[in-house]
Amino acid sequence: MVAGAVDLTEHHPPGVRLRRVGTSRSGEPLWLLSVGRGSRNVLIVAGPHANEPVGGGTVLSLARRAAADPRLCEGADTTWNFLLCLDPDGARLNTGWQSGPYRLAHYYREFYRPGFAAQPEWLPEEEAGAERLPETLALLAVQDELKPYLQCSLHGVEVGGGFVEVTRPLERLPERVARAARALRVPLEVGPYDALYWPALGPGVFEIPPPKQGDQFAAITEAAVESTWFHPQPYGTVTAVVESPMWGVDSVADGSLHPDPRPELLAISDGLRERAFRLGELLDRVRPELAALGGQLLAPAEEYVAISPALADAWHPDAALSEPSRMPPLTRAHVTALRISARRLMLRPAGLLIRALGAVPAGRHQDVRDALAASIAQGCTEYEDECGARWIPVGDQVEFQSRVVLAAFEALAPLRPFTAGAAPAPPS
Repeated sequence: MVAGAVDLTEHHPPGVRLRRVGTSRSGEPLWLLSVGRGSRNVLIVAGPHANEPVGGGTVLSLARRAAADPRLCEGADTTWNFLLCLDPDGARLNTGWQSGPYRLAHYYREFYRPGFAAQPEWLPEEEAGAERLPETLALLAVQDELKPYLQCSLHGVEVGGGFVEVTRPLERLPERVARAARALRVPLEVGPYDALYWPALGPGVFEIPPPKQGDQFAAITEAAVESTWFHPQPYGTVTAVVESPMWGVDSVADGSLHPDPRPELLAISDGLRERAFRLGELLDRVRPELAALGGQLLAPAEEYVAISPALADAWHPDAALSEPSRMPPLTRAHVTALRISARRLMLRPAGLLIRALGAVPAGRHQDVRDALAASIAQGCTEYEDECGARWIPVGDQVEFQSRVVLAAFEALAPLRPFTAGAAPAPPS
């Protein structure tokens, strides 16, 4: 990413600039690439989650477009600003699978994502006494400096479909998102778990409610804090969180009401609880040795195991269906999303523990390693055979995300509407 940004500065001076805006916990530079010299700013944040690399390709693609197309900068009096990677430390721990083969089992065996408190996009309340990460402080400083009218946070769905979350409705955004999904054969996720309780503005587009509005997410650690998505709101900033899938599942686009969700919810809840118990037993056997070795893999694995029983309770039909205010009328897409999420909650810690055991002498805890490998193989087979998960080419992941960002930009910028084929084709 940095090499691509440097190349742009060399081929498009002085309209493209690269500067360091912070330093990560391990001393990695945080780079901001700026294109154009307009008086108004757009901020694009890539790499907020370590296991979601698609944003790196998207920022370079968008930066090349902005450098080549005057309408995106001078035509809209806009400077495009790209934070190349918000969590470079985590990104470096997640590169093991990125050279392929692009198989789910390979992905999960090389998976890394830090625990919730170590994810820099989230914003602990100052009165809670939690120390803010240097990456978080760097992002806040950039937001306060630029006061962007649009901020886009680039995320990647492991298994499922594409969708968008916005802090307020944007004109024609649902239509544009649906068009991009159709053109690129990206499933449009109409009932994602992330937005289960949020208002839908159209298929695959959801409005993010202001922070601290009730306790719908009491079972999830992420309920406890605000997000940097809302920090620049006093400047009039609209934030769009753009999710692009790596492995697509077509059934996440099925918005028809599920005829009888109770049996499926029961299977999802009981299955998650049972798998969490088994994984917890394996974790207990290796925890002392892994804790003594240190490292960054044990803590997030423990977090996934810890939150899973409460989520299993929340998804049990006696809870989910008895209080209509807790869940919307469940569609087939909702049930598919919950099924995918329950499996993900167990695949991630299994992969983290296998990686952590790599530091343990060969032969020790071999039965635990075998059990974890079998759990990953089973979960990935279920994704592929039962859900029909299919790899989406990286170029299509990037192009879907890019088109959604441009659609949000057009909704806010004083710019004539784009026409088909007007934007330059993305570089390969």
